[in-house]
Amino acid sequence: MAIEMRQQMKLSQQLVMTPQLQQAIKLLQLSRIELQDLVRQELEENPILDESPELEEVKEPDTLEVTEKEEQPREKNDDFAEVKAGEETLKEIDWATYLDGYNYSSGEQYFDDEDDRPSYENLLTKKATLFDHLMWQLNLTRLTEAEQAVGAEIIGNIDEDGYFRATPAEVAGACGVDEAFAESVLLKIQEFDPMGVASRNLRECLLIQVRQLGMTGGVVESLLSDHLNDLEARKYKQIAKAIGIEIQEVLTAAKIIAGLDPKPGRQFSQEDVHYISADIFVYKVGDEFVVLLNDEGMPNIRVNPLYIAEGRNGAAGDQKAEEYITDKMRSALWLIKSIHQRQRTIYKVAKSIVKFQRAFLERGIAYLKPLVLRDIAEDIGMHESTISRVTTNKYMQTPQGLLELKYFFNSGISTSEGDSIASESVKDKIREILETEDPRKPLSDQRIAEILSDHNINIARRTVTKYREMLKIGSSSERKRFF
Repeated sequence: MAIEMRQQMKLSQQLVMTPQLQQAIKLLQLSRIELQDLVRQELEENPILDESPELEEVKEPDTLEVTEKEEQPREKNDDFAEVKAGEETLKEIDWATYLDGYNYSSGEQYFDDEDDRPSYENLLTKKATLFDHLMWQLNLTRLTEAEQAVGAEIIGNIDEDGYFRATPAEVAGACGVDEAFAESVLLKIQEFDPMGVASRNLRECLLIQVRQLGMTGGVVESLLSDHLNDLEARKYKQIAKAIGIEIQEVLTAAKIIAGLDPKPGRQFSQEDVHYISADIFVYKVGDEFVVLLNDEGMPNIRVNPLYIAEGRNGAAGDQKAEEYITDKMRSALWLIKSIHQRQRTIYKVAKSIVKFQRAFLERGIAYLKPLVLRDIAEDIGMHESTISRVTTNKYMQTPQGLLELKYFFNSGISTSEGDSIASESVKDKIREILETEDPRKPLSDQRIAEILSDHNINIARRTVTKYREMLKIGSSSERKRFF
């Protein structure tokens, strides 16, 4: 058969996501803070959008007409004359006196009157980093120029935990000095604050702290130098036998080591703090729970009335201007409708969650019911994917505390009485059991499973292990305490 090219028509159906639908899906999965940032960005980029002090109902017009009254331009006030800064005005300025008010070496301004000084709340500041703190100490130390250069190179290779992540040989090669010289400078930097900084490993970090605390030559230093691995494995009896001391002395030394800082640089951590803001508030009024959406800080946007006349008149015959206004007007209307649709969807999902988890909101975590996305989807007539997007990065302030919407969705575990209990309730029960155990004789996972069975919760030992690890609780050997 010969291969040839030809044209033919084919009729088919396919699903296509419109720009409006894509924007609605994008807004639906944003958190409240992210939505605020997006709306303010749109207010800056789209001149059609305007911030209104009150919420207004948005109506989708067939054309670009918007049912709002046009604002009448204000009459020009002749009481204010235009100020012009000409050459005569510039000559009147005493530049010598003006410049004397500034200190160019520090960039600060001096004020004759204390009232003219800005408040301390308006001054910008930043937290000192570990690098800044060490460099400040290096500059205060009496060192030679070569030692200063090597010290700066060493400090530049210290990570955020306070550990030295290079070798003296590498520093010596970079600075053109002997390795022994670089080693001597490293020892001086290890005496800096915080204690244990510039260490090459955990053993050296703890030993530096012990020596600076004046505990050299004792049991603590011996444990760190020769028995650190056995100490991590809690082999106290073997350590006591090897050193030839009583086990109580080993336990006392282990308690002192537990109080040392394994990461001396973390107090200078620059990690950003992520604040959580509730998207939904749930209050109990009488016998009913009321659901309110958090609109605080959310700009109320509307179509700018100044552009309505331009849209009606075709921008005075300018084709490009007309197309620009039409495109921006359409984008503004889509955004407003998408935000309103997002708020309605979140409200429906929140109401449905409150209906299913009413007992939990009234009595606590022991009454949390098993719930899946399909239950909410069938209740409000939406798809499970929509419910999943709504519950992403959204938080609800309830009588039981601030909870993520995903918290209410968990699998169920059957009880001996034929009922089902939420997995989160089982985790909370395991946490309660472990909080009341004897730290000298911690409970095994098998024993925890037996205790849960006495409470009509039948789960296997491996399930207990999984839930315990999800709670970030160690095993029985890791939880055991001798003091």
